[in-house]
Amino acid sequence: MAKVLSGVHAVVTGGSSGLGYAMVEALLVEGATVAVASRPGAKMTEAVKKLQEKGYSNVFELPLDVRSEESVQDAVNWVKAEWGKIDVLVNNAGIGMRTVNPKFLTEPQPFYRVTPEGFRNLIDTNVTGYFLTSRGFAPLMVEQGRGKIINISMNYETMKRKGFVPYGPSRAATESLSLIMAEDLREFGVTVNMLLPGGATVTGMIPEEVKRELEGNSQLLKPEIMAKPIVYLASEQSEGLTGERLVATEFDSWLKNRNK
Repeated sequence: MAKVLSGVHAVVTGGSSGLGYAMVEALLVEGATVAVASRPGAKMTEAVKKLQEKGYSNVFELPLDVRSEESVQDAVNWVKAEWGKIDVLVNNAGIGMRTVNPKFLTEPQPFYRVTPEGFRNLIDTNVTGYFLTSRGFAPLMVEQGRGKIINISMNYETMKRKGFVPYGPSRAATESLSLIMAEDLREFGVTVNMLLPGGATVTGMIPEEVKRELEGNSQLLKPEIMAKPIVYLASEQSEGLTGERLVATEFDSWLKNRNK
């Protein structure tokens, strides 16, 4: 019996850990061929090796710095040369509040204490990164007349939360970007949708000491919460769906209502 994503080729940015790794594995389980697109180094190599040791032969390393046009173009060239097509692009690579305030959860700081360098660095990764990667792969999808772009986002509450500049604004911007991309690509048969966990998740964005405390209280979601919705969005089941915002914790009820 063919798997849901047999023949599907997907690129997942930030795929070496956290939500990205969980989504990569979910896609592989359903038969997709997946490129783990991350900055080159031991972390990416180990992630791919771990997946290969689990028996997934259709997973590849794809060196990619989402902040660099040249790096994105190199990745696009690799996909063209090795695969000849791309069916799914998952924009997930991002950095969090730890980069500007390590104690952001316990000691939030006002926006005027954020350094310009810290602000630019996060925006360059979280917003410009989504733009550059989408800009790089979209022409290939347009040429094919099909393709799916999935942008990972977060709760609206975090966009308004005290002490969350620039992370909150970065994700608000990527949601606006996603909606406009969906309209720009609609006529070409390329869809753009958003997916978010629906709560705080066990990832490297949360300080270890806070993570341990929250995990003890079962207050953190596991990255695997993204598995079912990412497979759905990458598959033919979501054909024609575009400009939508899916919340992983609400996915089952959302799908039930959609299928009525």
